[in-house]
Amino acid sequence: MVLIRSINVSPSMVNCSCAWASDYQQLSGLYHCPYTGAVITRTTTLDGFEEDESHTVAFMKDSLSSLNSYGYSPHPLRQYLAWIREFLGERPSPKPFIISITESSAERLSEMLAAIQQFRASNSIWRSRIAVEFNSSCPNIKDHPPPSYHLPSLKPYLDVFAKAFQDDSTLTIGLKLPPYTIATQFRDVIECISSYTRIDSGNPTNPIAYFTCTNTLGNSLVFADQTPTPDAKTDMSPFAVPPGLGGLAGEAIHALSLGNVYSFSRLLAESDDPAMREIVIIGAGGVTSPEAVQRMNRAGAKIVGCATLLGKEGVKAFEILSRKL
Repeated sequence: MVLIRSINVSPSMVNCSCAWASDYQQLSGLYHCPYTGAVITRTTTLDGFEEDESHTVAFMKDSLSSLNSYGYSPHPLRQYLAWIREFLGERPSPKPFIISITESSAERLSEMLAAIQQFRASNSIWRSRIAVEFNSSCPNIKDHPPPSYHLPSLKPYLDVFAKAFQDDSTLTIGLKLPPYTIATQFRDVIECISSYTRIDSGNPTNPIAYFTCTNTLGNSLVFADQTPTPDAKTDMSPFAVPPGLGGLAGEAIHALSLGNVYSFSRLLAESDDPAMREIVIIGAGGVTSPEAVQRMNRAGAKIVGCATLLGKEGVKAFEILSRKL
C-alpha cells in the first residue's frame, strides 16, 4: 500500500491516463481488476476534445512500443463524474479514482476543479477516493505545446491548483510530466514546484502530492513498415499514424523514463524543502514486464503505471506485470 496524501493505492500499480481508460467499459474493467490499486481516467477537458480519424495509435512489430497521435478524451468532465458516481455507488471498495484533467487556460481549469471539488464534497467518503492529475505534457496538441517544457507557461495552472489546495488540503494533486533530457530541466522543475510550499499549522506542505514520470516522447516518427500490418497503412500514408509525428511510448522510451524517475527521485530526496521530500513518484514508460516494474521501483518509483501493455493486452496487462520474477 502506498499513501499519497489522502488516497491509498493498493496494490501499487495503476494504469496511466491513456486512450484505454476512455469510456465506461474500459474504466469498469480497470476498477474491477484486482491488480490495480487506483484508476486514472483518460485526460478530460471541460467540454471534451474533438477527436477524429487522425487521432490513433500504432504498435511496433519489433518491440512492445507504440506511437500515438491522440489528443484528449472526447468525453467531457461531467461524463467522467457521472461514471465515477456510479462506480463509487457500488459495493464498498477502497479503490480511488484519479481524474486526469487539462485545459487551454487557467480559467477553464479552475472551472473543472470547482466541479470536481463540489463532487467530492457531495459525499464525505469520496474525499479519500477521488484525486486529480494535471496532464501538463501531451505532445500532440496543435499550437499548444506542453506547458511543462516551458515553466512560465506552467505556473498559471499551478496557481490554480495551489489555490484549490489552500481551500482544501485533503485534495490529492498529481502532475504528469514529459520526458526531460537535460539535468537543468529536472532542477528547474523542482525549484518551480518547491516555490509553492507553504507552512500549514507549523508544517511545510506543497500542493503537489505526486509526479507521474513520464508521458510519451513527442515529435517521434514511425513508418508503416515498422508496424505489424504495414499494407493497411501504406495505401494512404507511409507513416504509422496519419499525422506522421506522434508520442512514442512503451519499451522504446523505457531507459529515458527510468532516467527521469531516478533523477527526480534523487532530487526530491536531497531537497532542503521537507514538503518536496514527501512527493511520491509514479513511474511509467515501457513498463511491459515484471522486470520493468522492478526497474522502476529500483529507480525510485513507489507506484508503477502502464499504458502500452494495457493497449495490447487489456486489463490482463496488470496480471502479467504482477507475476513473480
